[in-house]
Amino acid sequence: QVQLVESGGGLVQAGGSLRLSCAASGRTFSSYAMGWFRQAPGKEREFVGAISPSGGNTYYADSVKGRFTISRDNAKNTVYLQMNSLKPEDTAVYYCAAATGIERLRNGVVYYWGKGTLVTVSS
Repeated sequence: QVQLVESGGGLVQAGGSLRLSCAASGRTFSSYAMGWFRQAPGKEREFVGAISPSGGNTYYADSVKGRFTISRDNAKNTVYLQMNSLKPEDTAVYYCAAATGIERLRNGVVYYWGKGTLVTVSS
């Protein structure tokens, strides 16, 4: 039983940076792999990246490798998405998600979703 709340979205110029946060409730946060998805206007939701329960392993979509970094602080029940070198095509609603493994997240097998936070990147 986990509830997820995203924050940190906003408007940024191309080439800029944003840091998203996902705060989780519940007692079992450290047992879950955590991930980020995004959905642009008129498009399907897509996988962005994921991190293992201990934070030792990460996985990223090719479109964000080298630009985005996922981290987590289990003591704070929080996962982060640091986004650098942002592009207009990164514009989307970003969603936090929890699952029982990175591969499940990568394949969209998600137990819990946040409600999302909007990121808009201007040209």
